[in-house]
Amino acid sequence: EPGGATRFDAAGRIRAAAHETARPVLFSVLIIIAVYLPVFFLEGLEARMFRPMAISVCSALLGALFLTLTALPAAAALVLRRGVKPHREGWFRWIQHRYTHALGWAWAHRGAAVAAGLLVAALAAPMLLSIGTEFIARLDEGSILIETRKLPGISLPESVALSTRVEQIILRTPEVSGVVTRLGRPDVATEAMGIYQGDVYVLLKPREQWRFREKEQLINELARTLAEVPGIAFNFTQPMAMRLDETISGIKADVALKIFGEDPAVLTSLAERALRMLAAVPGSADEQMEIISGVGELRIEVDRGALARYGLNVSDAADLMDAAIGGKQISEMIEGNRRFDILVRLPERYRRDDEAVRNLLLFAPGGERVPLGTVARVGMSRGPEVISRENGQRRIVVQANVRGRDLGGFVKEARARIEAGLPLPAGYSLDWGGQFENQERATRRLLIILPVSILLIFGLLFLTFQSTGLALLILANVPFALTGGLAALLLRGLNLNISAGIGFIALFGVSVLSGIVVVSHINALRAEGAALSLAVIRGASERLRPVLMAALVAGLGFLPMAVVTTAGAEVQRPLATVVIGGLVVSTPMTMLLLPVLYPWFAPKQAGAAD
Repeated sequence: EPGGATRFDAAGRIRAAAHETARPVLFSVLIIIAVYLPVFFLEGLEARMFRPMAISVCSALLGALFLTLTALPAAAALVLRRGVKPHREGWFRWIQHRYTHALGWAWAHRGAAVAAGLLVAALAAPMLLSIGTEFIARLDEGSILIETRKLPGISLPESVALSTRVEQIILRTPEVSGVVTRLGRPDVATEAMGIYQGDVYVLLKPREQWRFREKEQLINELARTLAEVPGIAFNFTQPMAMRLDETISGIKADVALKIFGEDPAVLTSLAERALRMLAAVPGSADEQMEIISGVGELRIEVDRGALARYGLNVSDAADLMDAAIGGKQISEMIEGNRRFDILVRLPERYRRDDEAVRNLLLFAPGGERVPLGTVARVGMSRGPEVISRENGQRRIVVQANVRGRDLGGFVKEARARIEAGLPLPAGYSLDWGGQFENQERATRRLLIILPVSILLIFGLLFLTFQSTGLALLILANVPFALTGGLAALLLRGLNLNISAGIGFIALFGVSVLSGIVVVSHINALRAEGAALSLAVIRGASERLRPVLMAALVAGLGFLPMAVVTTAGAEVQRPLATVVIGGLVVSTPMTMLLLPVLYPWFAPKQAGAAD
């Protein structure tokens, strides 16, 4: 034809292509949607983070499916009605030629090819056992929050003086640009904090001015310099991370050991032993236990018999102490719309002197003036700072952060040490919380939902090909994708977390899709009467382009998430790394092993020749 165009029946070709691909395209989209179903059943923080992504992907797939089955064939008929100009594809022809030779060798040496595939799939087991685990990668918020805990009962001036010293030490670090400290409860009581507790917000300079490559190294340096301040326990975290941990688990640390019982003395003894054992686990940092006692208090124990001799009762002594120590309201001051109670009470020097309290007078009904010390035992003692309960049980918490190793491995080792070295008295129990609590909850949820999702995918594959063997053959791609994803995480030094788990979900969908594309075309060639070996070699070779395109599009789409270093990249990096690494391994294994295994799984066709 003039201009080099090739005449062909565009409408017929497009109609035939649409009919051939409609069924596999429909079921491919349904399978990818089924792959994302576990994300919809997640709970807590992981659900809020990843469910919007699953909704977006599934909605986009349904919209793309509708356009592919309706508008795309019509648009192709308009664009291609004048024919197609021939063009050279030297680079792809070279790739396709090399691939055909490799597939021919694998077809001729099926035993060796299958053995190599089994070896690659088997590598997933040791990698899965050796890789570190965590709930979610910690975001770099660009600042540091240091929680300080002093001894209970410290006075406000002493607490302020110690906090000022802490600020001065922190400001000596070159990477620090500013420090702000908050002591005690804020005006709006969002949380209960005594004056012995404080939050130190550390503002940092740009990373270009740092001496360290990693933020963890800077935290270790701050911890070393602050160790010179006695009587203060430090916990290093970040502002948003601290609030998030406290909101979700009630614990402001990565790992928390909760010990339940009734006797405060026994709880304190168990917590002290657990603290020493937890501090001995490699990777432990910022270890501390909840202080439940040690606050100075004025204790008054009335003698009911002595009160009765003077005609007094317990309420008389209580009213006297309420007025003298707590204060008695005598009036009210009004300032605009605000009202303030006016109280009268003893000066502080008398309230802090137990001898002065003993000399306070009670007025008996008979007119006697009875010193309080005559009818009650008055003295200074140490009392509880806080009484913490969970599910109706008194508890004490031992907590620690994890630095330099994975969270899952740390908790596994810590659990083994605690179970072996901390026997519990009757009526006492313990539980693990913190970030690890979230990780366990999400893992249990996925272990229930993922098998159901795989069974649903198997059912859709069976409906697509009407063959149990072919459905199993396509699902055999999953171990190769798992091996590639785990290898990529290990090579980049990343841990297996919820983000990586979502990446595996997306990866399994792409790998199953590639198998559907290849197997569908091989079945179509066999239906046209092609011999088995010819259908396998030709079908796989002709579907090399769409499989490579799908893998490249997915890999390039996730590439920015894998390499970006901006704020928030820590959460998405494991997801993208898993997808890219899995595609690098699963795509060649799919294109080489799936055709080789096809004859063993495919149903026999009447009249088919090899």
